[in-house]
Amino acid sequence: MSDRLVIGVDFGTDSVRAVVVDARTGKEEATDVAHYKRWSDGLYCDPGKNQFRQHPLDYIEGLEECIKGALAKLPSGSASRVAGIGVDTTGSTPCAVDENGTPLALIEEFADNPNAMFVLWKDHTAVDEAARINEIAKTWGGTDFTKYEGGVYSSEWFWAKILHILKHDSKIREAAYSWVEHCDYIPALLTATCNPKVMKRSRCAAGHKAMWHAEWGGLPSEEFLVAVDPLLGGLRDRLYTETYTSDVSAGQLVPEWADRLGVPAGIPVAVGAFDAHMGAVGGGIVEKALAKIMGTSTCDMMVARYEVIGDKLIKGICGQVDGSIIPGMIGLEAGQSGFGDVYAWYRSLLQWPFEAVLTDVEGLDSTIADRIKEVAHSRMLVRLTQEAAKIEPGSTSLLALDWLNGRRTPYANQTLKGVIAGLTLGTTAPAVFRSLVEATAFGAKAIVDRFTDEGVEIDQVIALGGIPQKNELVMQITSDVLGMPIKVAASEQTCAVGAAMFGAVVAGLYPNVEEAQNAMFSGFSKTYEPIQSNVELYKDLYNEYLEMGKSLEDQLGRL
Repeated sequence: MSDRLVIGVDFGTDSVRAVVVDARTGKEEATDVAHYKRWSDGLYCDPGKNQFRQHPLDYIEGLEECIKGALAKLPSGSASRVAGIGVDTTGSTPCAVDENGTPLALIEEFADNPNAMFVLWKDHTAVDEAARINEIAKTWGGTDFTKYEGGVYSSEWFWAKILHILKHDSKIREAAYSWVEHCDYIPALLTATCNPKVMKRSRCAAGHKAMWHAEWGGLPSEEFLVAVDPLLGGLRDRLYTETYTSDVSAGQLVPEWADRLGVPAGIPVAVGAFDAHMGAVGGGIVEKALAKIMGTSTCDMMVARYEVIGDKLIKGICGQVDGSIIPGMIGLEAGQSGFGDVYAWYRSLLQWPFEAVLTDVEGLDSTIADRIKEVAHSRMLVRLTQEAAKIEPGSTSLLALDWLNGRRTPYANQTLKGVIAGLTLGTTAPAVFRSLVEATAFGAKAIVDRFTDEGVEIDQVIALGGIPQKNELVMQITSDVLGMPIKVAASEQTCAVGAAMFGAVVAGLYPNVEEAQNAMFSGFSKTYEPIQSNVELYKDLYNEYLEMGKSLEDQLGRL
């Protein structure tokens, strides 16, 4: 094992990253990132309609680019040492495919049809369909298939998105033989197992987003699906029954892709999973630890032993699934639909004058105008953070709700909207920013309370992702609101490293993911300790946050 390398591939919202990892030590030997070209140009998306679609070519081109780019940074001959590949993606991000498992957008007729593309996790066009699924699940007289999904089905998930497209695009409805999650498609592509009847489907994706469970023999029954909408009739038989954890090989890398990537043919590729779940593994998740992947949104992950969960149903979360994070344990998922996206929205709001007015200034050179815009964009959040840090907790009248992109947990409701209350003529931009940071921290606290109220013990919090590495104010406020220390994982690429750990397992370098994790985890870089005086102040503000949310929820859902 001393000279073996493994590759972890992390498909994010804006880009895909490959990390080449030393399988013995976990050292990240090289990394490279490829941005999705079509996505970067804003193609196929309509934020006003909450429509976010990604072309499969962005994934395919990016996959090749980032792996080759990472390997090019290593000494000559290093690629021959690669023993396995693991893959994680966003989710639920499904796509319609033909009988061969080809995404419909790769067929000329549908090349520019957004409905033929992967429906990104944050696409909320299927709110009505999710509401229908929830209504029937509670009233049809049979099994409530949402019970292991926290009892509430979200518009961000598999069936709602499929039904929305089937209802609104007859051409796709006629052409779609089956549907695949992004995390299933990439390993299948690399191993030439794209046939929907052959492809190994992720336990993680199926259990958390598609209502798959062993209790009822797989996916929800045909009778239930038809009760939701006749358009779903017959689809269940064209999907899958079995699912697999990511310590299982999806197949061997085929020569075509070995040549394209420059690695040995025949090496195993792990069954895929969602980024947050593999990220939790890469970030050192253990029992009783809440792993928070903090980026554009958050995913909050926990693992628990079977005897701890028993027959308990954790209400209001995003699912409890056997083996979705660490095989042999129950994986628990929650999260916030907006976290970093909330801050990015506020930056864009303040950036508007630079975009709209600078071009009207007579005599201003366009190069200088572009430079002003660039500096304003790159420095806006930095300066807001610096000034917001000077404001004492509770010293303003501001209180915000963090539901700008709906609410994922507790109790998913994507119709909700954000709120900033307590504005006065003296309110400053940094004060508003701080209120938004506090709101996202309050949202994080609501998730912790949902777990602990159900008897799931949390004795530590682990922070992963971009925000913990970049913004000390956000992390300190979050620690103060939670009243708990937060450990920051040292690696900035925990999702890709987690994927690499699974690649090492399927390569036979470790007998299970726990052993791979013990050997390859890089530890923590920093711990944020709660400031006790702030903890007490935030207890009162958090209660006000809960009260405001409760009083406004119905109205916000109707707006």
